[in-house]
Amino acid sequence: MRVAGSKTVKPPAEDRSWHPAAKRWFRALKHSGQAVFYEPSDWAYAQLAADLLTAEMAMEKPRAATIGLVLSMMDNLMTSEGARRRIRVELQRPGLDDADGAATVSMLEKYKNDLAG
Repeated sequence: MRVAGSKTVKPPAEDRSWHPAAKRWFRALKHSGQAVFYEPSDWAYAQLAADLLTAEMAMEKPRAATIGLVLSMMDNLMTSEGARRRIRVELQRPGLDDADGAATVSMLEKYKNDLAG
């Protein structure tokens, strides 16, 4: 099933009270390629993750379970290369076509074979 998404989605502003790590992540998220897929609910989810991270980092001893939950939430938003690979989303840099990528892979394969003897 396919449904129409929002016409344009403007990322919300960060909360000035967030922990510096939460701010860095949220700012990076706004500029990441996968953000083009985000709906308002995804941005609300990102804000929730930043809120949780901020609350946990304010504790004297942050709990590993909560940090793990936040990292899982971040993965749900495709914020790591591994998360994007698991769902088969590949971000492409402007100006890099498949031929360039194939050449890089070929060179790496050649180096690997040369080292193996």
